[in-house]
Amino acid sequence: MGKLAIVRFAFVLLFLVASSRLFAQSPVKIACVGNSITYGAGMVNREKNAYPVQLQAMLGEGYEVRNFGVNGTTLLKNGDHPYWNTNQYKSALSYDADIVFIKLGTNDSKQQNRVHLTDFEEDYQSLISSFQEVNEKVRIVLLLPVPSFLEDTTSIWDPVIKGKITPLTQKVAYNAGVEVIDLYQLFVDQPGLFPDKIHPSSNGATVIAKRVYEAVVQKEETDFDIQAKLGLTEIKEGIFHGFEQMDFEYKGVACKIVKPKRTAFGKPWIWRARFWGHEPQTDIALLERGFHVVFCDVSNLFGAPEAITRWNNFYALMRQGGLSEKVALEGMSRGGLIIYNWAVENPEKVACIYADAPVLDGKSWPGGFWKGKGSKGDWERFMKIYGLESQESIDTFSGNPIHKTEAIAKAGFPMMHVCGEADRVVPVDENSRIFEQKIKELGGEINVIYKAGVDHHPHSLKNPSSIVDFILRATDHKINFATIAAPGAEYRSAAGWKEGKDWWAQMEDIDSLCRNSGKIDLLLIGNSITQGWGGSRTLTTYKPGQEAAEMYFKRLKWIGAGISGDRTQHVAWRLQNGHYEACKAKFVVLANGVNNFGDNTAEEIAKGIEMDLALVEEKFPKSTILFFGPLPTGLDKDSNQRKKYNEVHQLIAGLGKSKKINYSNVIDMFSNEDGSLNLDYYSNDGVHLITEGYKVWAKYIRDQIEKH
Repeated sequence: MGKLAIVRFAFVLLFLVASSRLFAQSPVKIACVGNSITYGAGMVNREKNAYPVQLQAMLGEGYEVRNFGVNGTTLLKNGDHPYWNTNQYKSALSYDADIVFIKLGTNDSKQQNRVHLTDFEEDYQSLISSFQEVNEKVRIVLLLPVPSFLEDTTSIWDPVIKGKITPLTQKVAYNAGVEVIDLYQLFVDQPGLFPDKIHPSSNGATVIAKRVYEAVVQKEETDFDIQAKLGLTEIKEGIFHGFEQMDFEYKGVACKIVKPKRTAFGKPWIWRARFWGHEPQTDIALLERGFHVVFCDVSNLFGAPEAITRWNNFYALMRQGGLSEKVALEGMSRGGLIIYNWAVENPEKVACIYADAPVLDGKSWPGGFWKGKGSKGDWERFMKIYGLESQESIDTFSGNPIHKTEAIAKAGFPMMHVCGEADRVVPVDENSRIFEQKIKELGGEINVIYKAGVDHHPHSLKNPSSIVDFILRATDHKINFATIAAPGAEYRSAAGWKEGKDWWAQMEDIDSLCRNSGKIDLLLIGNSITQGWGGSRTLTTYKPGQEAAEMYFKRLKWIGAGISGDRTQHVAWRLQNGHYEACKAKFVVLANGVNNFGDNTAEEIAKGIEMDLALVEEKFPKSTILFFGPLPTGLDKDSNQRKKYNEVHQLIAGLGKSKKINYSNVIDMFSNEDGSLNLDYYSNDGVHLITEGYKVWAKYIRDQIEKH
């Protein structure tokens, strides 16, 4: 090649490189503005565990997350430590973010700052405007303060946070047209995540990071406005916890629609049957996630044909407005009558049903025929609306949901009930228990949460996450965090670690062993059960499997790569970001998934395990993989834990069909004749092996190695 050609080639190469950089998509820039909770104060290893850092790890490439949190700062300009006066505020502005998450207000509840709360709205609006002036297209999300578990009324005090700071922030969000996320409800029942009663632990930061992650990646419908689509003009506008509420009449019936700030893809909606605004935490959480919340008044109609007609008309209106074909139904108390009676008539239109202390039999309430108090006036209206004029007609009446279980089960939509076990108004034994039993016998899908010692009130749950997740799954809007690779945030020495050695220390310890060991025979990857093998790990203290390893692995060079508490997403992150492949293991054991049981469905767990297995295959292309999935769990063979275990293994069994993957379900090795777990091998939690159990597992692993 001549000099001129070389010069031309170099020029073209430089041009192509420059062009690729020019047209490469810039990362989405996210600024996390806030106080000590954003900063990560009080938590172990805040540099790696503060919520913005965890968020970055989950989002990965394509996003750039910066932490602009400041210890002790206030939103109020006249507060004792205004965020306005900090260098982090100036840096956050100059960062020119695409998305700004603002979590301020907690410190404004202090005694010395409460006098200035009259300026709260104006100061918050000014803060929002300052970011909008830098970037008019910036997306701003306000995070409501978390609870304070302090009882000192002169310090950060929860009643001020809940009663003043939260509604003021919601009002600001409404007036400014920005989004709002309620963090309060995610923590209200979890004081254990607040070691000092004010600041979340690193595990608490995970809760925030996951919720913010949902907001970042949520798919949305652009330019959708149901009001414009319906052409509604005679409406009364209002505020519903920071969201726009529209009140109007349709065919002479009072109706309501609350609009989300950003409509989720597919335009999902939840239809509340009765008692508008009562215990609204589920509705608020779904509005945050892009659902519309609607209401059509059917007061005193008890699910009768007239109520069905009203709902049919309103459903047609919502479809005209563009909402999804299938709707999530929500019914509290007597609302149970309408949601189920309408669902029987319109099964193809129902995504799921959430019923809260629902009336399922009119004789129970308002009739009061058995244990319930009943309501004389309501029972008279009930009889009139259904035309029950004689005792015979009452005895043979079959218009209640309790009489329609066959049709309901056949419809196939999932159901969730939340009930107080001590309900004296709508006794569960006359309603949900009978209903649940019949639905399950007929093959229907229902889950009931019974609240011990709780009467008819309060409805719902303080933390509605289980209800919200149920609805998100039923409408295909649930993010499966079992498949989102993320580092762990555990820090407790009770995890079997030396004091002060957190998840990151364990991660590095394992990584160092893999990098410096040379070729090995066996690498065991998993959670606390795998961690229990002991071996060459230097930072663990509880090693119930050490004796078994010395007996059965004594001729093998091996490394235990288990970390207590790890879920599938944590194992995935370790495989992606560690150097496990450096040890060139001949055999790799993968046993994980049990720590996901509390958060995920069997299907979600199986997907997480499948992800981990694929990563092991990628990292160890020449190794034989001994694939166990979750080890046996659930002491009783009929326990929910065991049922989920069986479901997971049914789903993952097919993953072990290649020559290099040896799948094993070892339930029989650890069970008694009646199917219960053998306590000679298992601890009383039905999860962890004891020394003799490790011997059974170790022998099985050695036998598998010898076969290959």
